[in-house]
Amino acid sequence: MLLLNQSNKVLGGYEVASGGISGASIDLRLVFAAALKANASALIMIHNHPSGQTLPSPADKLITQKAKHAGAFLGINVIDHLIITSESYYSFADKGNL
Repeated sequence: MLLLNQSNKVLGGYEVASGGISGASIDLRLVFAAALKANASALIMIHNHPSGQTLPSPADKLITQKAKHAGAFLGINVIDHLIITSESYYSFADKGNL
């Protein structure tokens, strides 16, 4: 994820999880612990789909909504969740799913 300040300038990046062939487990407590430690005002979640498919899975959609709600409670704006492949990307914000 990318951690951002109030002006949306990048404070740094943080790797929350590293997955295997079929998936990764993300603990939102770790996401927001890192954001709080960095004094971030916002964050962008990013993960890859090695399959090349950019469409979000049901798990991708669920974690995005949970992160959005948790961030709102903590005053940390989840600006976007990007799914990247070697050829393309999917932006939850661009698609109006955030």
